[in-house]
Amino acid sequence: MVVALTAAGGTISMLIGAVVLRLTFTNTYQRYVRPEMGRWLVIAGVAVIVLGLATLVRALRGARPPEGHGHDDDHAHGVGVGWLLLAPIAALLLVAPPTLGAYGVDRAGAVNIRSGPAVFDRLEQSDVPRSMTLLEFVERAFEHGGASFNDVPVSLTGFVAGAESGGFRLARYQIACCAADATPVVVRVLGTSGSSPSDDQWVTVTGTFEPGGGELPRLAATTVVEIAAPEDPYE
Repeated sequence: MVVALTAAGGTISMLIGAVVLRLTFTNTYQRYVRPEMGRWLVIAGVAVIVLGLATLVRALRGARPPEGHGHDDDHAHGVGVGWLLLAPIAALLLVAPPTLGAYGVDRAGAVNIRSGPAVFDRLEQSDVPRSMTLLEFVERAFEHGGASFNDVPVSLTGFVAGAESGGFRLARYQIACCAADATPVVVRVLGTSGSSPSDDQWVTVTGTFEPGGGELPRLAATTVVEIAAPEDPYE
């Protein structure tokens, strides 16, 4: 109650609203939630700032307790503790937490995909790689042994989630709402020469589907290009 009804509480609320607006206007919020939630975050950030301002004004206008009030020391101690909460919130204005990366791939639940009725048409022959999500690649791989690829080259974009002999794992997270429900989709990339890109490095890989990958579908790479992380890191 002390934090909620004091200048510290009002200031904390205003800072929280400012953090939400900063993350939204810089598109950093897409590291944590779906892009379509941006407008709701703006409304929420403005509302929290207004609420914090009202609380701050009320606290500053409030009458001081009468002299000799027996709880002055307790009140001052509570307010002091409230101000300590400003430090981590203020830090978020300067440094935003990073997006999910390679560290969480082996520590999160995976998207479970198995073969079922045919749902994909065979890709038409083309010299231009077909760009697709990792999820579509994995779904095609498990559908009748990847027959729908038809030896057509494909292009996948994701981050490196660990080097392996002769290649590396390529991953990207699927989210329904926010990063809390994120699950990784992983593909094994083969045929790379030299050292693999470092973990969490975003790359675009071009190649063809290679059957027989077991739990992790395989992509025989022809090119691997390092790129900057996209604004929306999720599929």
